[in-house]
Amino acid sequence: MALPKRIEIEYWEKWTRFEGDAMAAVVNSFNASQDRIHVTMSVVSDVPLRTLIATAGGNPPDVAGLFDFNVVPYADKNAIMPLDDMLAKAGIKDDYFLPVFIGGCRYRGKTWAVPTTPATVALHWNKEMFVAAGLDPEKPPKTIAELDRMADRLTRRDRTGRITQMGFLPWEPGWWNWAWPYFFGGRLWDGQGNITCNEPEAIESFRWVQSYTKKYGVTHVQIFSSGFGNFASPQNAFMAGKVAMEIQGTWMYNFINEYTPKMKWGAAPFPTSDPRLYGISIADQDVLVIPSDSRHRAEAFEFVKYVISQKGMELLCLGQRKFSPLTLVSPEFYRDNPHPQIRLFADMARNPLTFLLPQLTFWDEYSEELNVAFQKTYLMQVTPEEALNDVKRKMQKRMDRDLRRMRRLGLSPT
Repeated sequence: MALPKRIEIEYWEKWTRFEGDAMAAVVNSFNASQDRIHVTMSVVSDVPLRTLIATAGGNPPDVAGLFDFNVVPYADKNAIMPLDDMLAKAGIKDDYFLPVFIGGCRYRGKTWAVPTTPATVALHWNKEMFVAAGLDPEKPPKTIAELDRMADRLTRRDRTGRITQMGFLPWEPGWWNWAWPYFFGGRLWDGQGNITCNEPEAIESFRWVQSYTKKYGVTHVQIFSSGFGNFASPQNAFMAGKVAMEIQGTWMYNFINEYTPKMKWGAAPFPTSDPRLYGISIADQDVLVIPSDSRHRAEAFEFVKYVISQKGMELLCLGQRKFSPLTLVSPEFYRDNPHPQIRLFADMARNPLTFLLPQLTFWDEYSEELNVAFQKTYLMQVTPEEALNDVKRKMQKRMDRDLRRMRRLGLSPT
């Protein structure tokens, strides 16, 4: 008698190399665990855009791996389906996940995605460069003031005054220019309807950014920064020993291990202006969604449920050398994880002050405006007040327009 044909699930993902191998292991494990559903994973370039286009055309994948910043705009466009009923039926409650991560999957009171591989960011420092500067390699800075003093001791110039080594640069690598206000006790919106990027704490953070070009010179830092190589290469500014301290994510270990395995480095929470804030971090995550026109919703969720099981999640996160976004984690996961600082990054994710990027439908516009303001500030073209007041003016208009649209549709803005 012929075996019943399996239901085929199409899963689109962005990961390649060891990250893709880690998810492939989860897919293979799921396929071997039962005989009713078969998942085929395809690596798709620019998977967020391709998923959106395919959904609009009525032919999306059954499951897609997106970024956390896709959740709100995709939910707003009804391109992905809420998962609350299926999660409830499976007995999966919010406390199954760490709050910061499941919070990033919720919008307008519904859950539109589930976390997969998470990350937090930390100060990474080169211990050998600390020793050469007469600093204790086991004592990184905890406050912004300490960071600045150490950065100055770690900075070197040649006889002509040209910078040859920097202790720290607020724009390296430049991926979180929007986030500096949080390390000074600020925020970017109040969670309701007010843009808050020009509050005193945010302005203080941009003054701090500008202090580096005031101290070291715009031209000097521009020339120095122009010599940085690609991030994923031995010429990376931190791995090449050009910058002694850098803000980076959980994944940085993978690149150090690949390109500069003999490097002596450490990681600790990024310094804050107020010692009471020490231990906070930027949180980041990948997510799984089910497109709204998925042909096999129930079966797609069976796969999603397997990925977020403790077994599936630990297999995935161990393969990517990240920590788990789940509340419960096995002792074996930490024991077997090769990342030497994995508990640090996991502990920062549990800090109630740790934050994700703002959940706004217009976050792309907001972050771009903040990047422009950041660049004008550090290049000494405007004052921090001028830069952030301009962003506030533009983005409050955008927020007000969004709120009016939500009210017309009878929707909550959060």
